[in-house]
Amino acid sequence: MRLVGIERARAVWLTGSVAVTLAPHAASLPSWLSAIAALMLLWQCWIVLHGLRLPSRWLLLIAVAGVMAAVVTTYRIPVGKDPGVALLAAFLCLKLLEARSPRDGYVVVFLCYFMQLAQFFANQTISTAGVTLLGTLVTTAALTTLNSNLLGTAERLRMSALMLAQAVPFMLILFVLFPRVDAPVWGLPANAFGGSTGLSDTMTPGSISDLTLSGAIAFRVRFDGFTPPPAQRYWRGPVMNDFDGRTWRVGTARMLSSVPYRVAGPRTFYELTLEPHNRLWLFALELPGAPPENAVLMSDYQLISKAPVRNRLRYSLSAYPALRGGLGEDRYVLQAAQHLPPDFNPRTRQLAQELRSANPDASALVAAALRHFLQSKFSYTLEPPLLGQHSVDEFLFDTRRGFCEHFASSFVFLMRAAGVPARVVTGYQGGEINPVDGYLEVRQSDAHAWAEVWVEDEGWLRVDPTATVAPSRVESGLAMAVPDRQLLPFALRSAFSWVREVRYRLDAANNTWNQWVLGYNPQRQKEFLQRLGMQAPDWHSMTVAMSVLCGLLMLGLAGWALAQRGRLDPLQRAWDRLSQKLAPAGLERKAWEGPLDYAQRVGVAVPRLASAMFEIARDYSGLRYGANAPATRDNAARRLIDKINRLHP
Repeated sequence: MRLVGIERARAVWLTGSVAVTLAPHAASLPSWLSAIAALMLLWQCWIVLHGLRLPSRWLLLIAVAGVMAAVVTTYRIPVGKDPGVALLAAFLCLKLLEARSPRDGYVVVFLCYFMQLAQFFANQTISTAGVTLLGTLVTTAALTTLNSNLLGTAERLRMSALMLAQAVPFMLILFVLFPRVDAPVWGLPANAFGGSTGLSDTMTPGSISDLTLSGAIAFRVRFDGFTPPPAQRYWRGPVMNDFDGRTWRVGTARMLSSVPYRVAGPRTFYELTLEPHNRLWLFALELPGAPPENAVLMSDYQLISKAPVRNRLRYSLSAYPALRGGLGEDRYVLQAAQHLPPDFNPRTRQLAQELRSANPDASALVAAALRHFLQSKFSYTLEPPLLGQHSVDEFLFDTRRGFCEHFASSFVFLMRAAGVPARVVTGYQGGEINPVDGYLEVRQSDAHAWAEVWVEDEGWLRVDPTATVAPSRVESGLAMAVPDRQLLPFALRSAFSWVREVRYRLDAANNTWNQWVLGYNPQRQKEFLQRLGMQAPDWHSMTVAMSVLCGLLMLGLAGWALAQRGRLDPLQRAWDRLSQKLAPAGLERKAWEGPLDYAQRVGVAVPRLASAMFEIARDYSGLRYGANAPATRDNAARRLIDKINRLHP
C-alpha cells in the first residue's frame, strides 16, 4: 500500500515541524492529550516510512468528535485559552494525518506558526522565545519543501535562517514603533493567573517556611545611589492584625490621602520590578514615601495597588529607613492591636504578666521579651514540628524550634498579652546583589515575618525576634542561618562559584529581557522614542514613522531579492554554471539567447556536445516554462542538474 498524499520528503519535514512545535506544549497540555498527540505523530512516521495509505476521512471525523468531547469534559467549557490551545494541538496532528496535497501542507504550516505563538500564552521567558525561534526555523524549512524539493537539508535550513533574518528588521521596527497598550494580550482569560505564587493574606505556622523552598524571583530592585545594608532591607507587605488562636489575617485598614508621617532622615531612591502574584499588595522598603501611580498607602503603611498585580509591574519609590510612624495613632487601631482570642495559650499569658510586672515600661518590656528569646535557646529551622491548639505555648515552652512566622507570631501574642499594641508584618528581608547587572534580586526564599510594637512617644517600632535568635538570617541571608541546607533551593545552597556565576548571568539576561522586551510598556516606549529624537511620540507619529521605515526596508529587500533571484534558484544556478563551463571555448550563453538556440549554437561549434546539449536544453525549457506536477518537476530537475554537472566541454 503506497502513501496517498504529499511525497515522503515533504511529509518528513511537516512531521518534524509538528513535533518541534508541540513538544514545548507537552507540559501545559493534559497528559492524555500529550499521549494521543505522540501516538498520532508516531502513526504518521510509520505511514511515511512504509508508504502506507493515510487514514480515511471518516476515521478522522470520528477522532475529531472524540477529541472535542474529551476537551470539553476536561475543561468544562469549549472556549478559552487552555481548551482552545488543546483543541488546536489535536487538530494539528489530525490535519497532518490527512495531508494529501501541498494545500493541506500549507494549513499544517500555518497551524504550526500559530501554535508557536501560543507558547507565550503560558509564559514569556527568554527560553520560551528561543524555543519558539527554533520551531519557527524548522516550520519555515518545511514551508520551503512545499514550493521546491531541490534543496538539501543544510541548504534548506540556511535558506530558512536567511528568510527569518530578513524579517528581523521588520520585527524591530514594529516592536519599537507599534503603539503599545497597557493591557497585554497574554492576560486573557482569568485562568491565566492560577499559578501565581507569593505571600498570602493569612499566616499560619509553616506557611512562610514552605514558601522559602522556592527560589523564584519575587521582585528586583535597582537603587539610585546608596544601597542599604542587608540589616535595613525590610520589604513591607501584608500586615496581619487579626488572630483567631492559630491563623493571622490581614486586618481592616483605611486608605490615606497623604503620607501619615513627616518625612525626615536619610532617603533612599529605588525602582522595583515586581513579578505578578495576582494580589493587590505592593512591596516597599520601610518606611515608604509617596505611593506610586495607581497605588495607595493604607493606615498600616502597606502599599495597595488599585488592581491585582497580574503582570510584571515596575514602579519607583523612596524610603526613609530611620523614620518611625504612628506617633499619633488612632485609639481604635491600638485597641485592635491588643485583641486576643480567649482561652488560648495560658502559659504565654502568664509569662506576659510576669514580664509586665517586672518591666512596667513598654520599651523595657520589649527588651526583656527579646532577652527571654535569646536565653531560651531557640532553634531556627525550615522543618519545625507540628503545633496543636495552643500553638504559641507549645513553641515557646516545648518545641522551641521554628521559622520566622513562629517567632513573629509568638512575640506579638506575648506583647498583646502584656497589654502592648503589636501586629505581625510579612514581606521579604534581604536580597542578593547580582554583580552582572547590579540589581538586587529578592526571591521567594527571602520571605520573612517580623513584629511591630507601639510605644508611647516613639510610635511603631520594628522588632524582629528572628534577628535575636538567628542574626545571620538578617545579616547574611537564609542560607547562612539554617542548618538543613539541603532543603533550600538549589540556587541558594550551591557551593560552586561557577554555578553562582552562571546563575548570575542567566538572571541578568532574564532581567534584561523582562525590562526591555516584556516591560516595554507605553511609558518606556515614550521615553525611548524621545531619546531617539521623536519630540512628542503619539500613535499618529509612530504609525507614520513605522509605515515609512517598513516601506523603505521592503523596497530595499525587494531590490536585493531581484538581484539574487537567479542565485536562489538551484535550477537557474545549474543553467548558469553550464554557460560558465563553455565560456573558455567562447561559447558563453548570450543574455538574449533562448535554451534551444543556445544548444543549437553549441552543437554546431562542438558536434560531440550536440546531442547532450539538445537534451539538456529541451529538459530545461520544459521545467522552466512547462506545466508539471510538483513531484514530477522536482525529480526531473534533479536529473537535469546531474546531467549539467556531468557535462564536460
